[in-house]
Amino acid sequence: MYKLYNGKIKKDDMEMRKVYSTKLLELMKKDNRIISLEADLMSAMTVDNIQKVEPEKVINCGIMEANMIGVAGGMSIAGKYPFAHTFTAFASRRCFDQLFMSCAYQNNNVKVIASDAGVTAVHNGGTHMSFEDMGIMRGLSNTIVMEVTDGVMFENILEQIALKDGFYWIRTIRKNAYTIYEKGSEFKIGKGNIIKDGKDVTLIANGIMVIEALKAAEKLEKNGISTAVIDMFTLNPIDSELIKKYADKTGKIVTCENHSIHNGLGSAVCEVVAENGNAKVKRIGIQQRYGQVGTLEFLMEEYELTSDHIYKKAKEFFE
Repeated sequence: MYKLYNGKIKKDDMEMRKVYSTKLLELMKKDNRIISLEADLMSAMTVDNIQKVEPEKVINCGIMEANMIGVAGGMSIAGKYPFAHTFTAFASRRCFDQLFMSCAYQNNNVKVIASDAGVTAVHNGGTHMSFEDMGIMRGLSNTIVMEVTDGVMFENILEQIALKDGFYWIRTIRKNAYTIYEKGSEFKIGKGNIIKDGKDVTLIANGIMVIEALKAAEKLEKNGISTAVIDMFTLNPIDSELIKKYADKTGKIVTCENHSIHNGLGSAVCEVVAENGNAKVKRIGIQQRYGQVGTLEFLMEEYELTSDHIYKKAKEFFE
């Protein structure tokens, strides 16, 4: 059961990359079958800290992401539970055939951690800034696709999936996330979380967009618009029942994603509404553009991902 953080807006004390390396080391110490694979980004994800303690459980595959995924599939067949990390761009489009053949098609027990989600790639620029990754991955059968919201969720999800059979693909940022949940919260994969209830409009968000949706909801409430906020952290399988419930309840939905509006969260919600719901949908996200170098603040504004953009989009329903 999850519990919401109700204090002043703040960021987590620990970076998401340190949440990952700290939890993974803890899990490794409990079970020798858990292995970490990296594509020359150990320091970027602080996995080098694990290597100092468990050198035989960390393998640097070099800048050969496709090979890393193939190795992960083989290790799964050999009885291991590999966690393979690289940036989102390289964890999706660069090694897609291996993700298909070595993970999803064979239903192997591989966990891919895709970091630097969307605009959070910042100064790494357009080549490393992926807006299409979750859309690529949700098309694969036998694939659980998620975007973790904060450190509390990331730690709990890692705990849940470590020794679970199946193929998991998890999107995350590397730096400090905004705190959304209280420590000790537990999350049900495949189910959305109701962050705030409302009756006039529903904001469905994931990742870094959850805090932006909450800020937008506060502005909408000041204008007399009762606003629900849902954290849809699992993209595949998506929580169709919750979407249908709020489509019927509010009749108006705005999806908010740090990803292309094509084939991501916005598309997934529209698919559910088109077949089962009764609502109008507007989408906040990347619109047919590639990435670029910039600060996070600049990129959020440039790609129209801020709470102000969400607020204005939701207000259109009432004009």
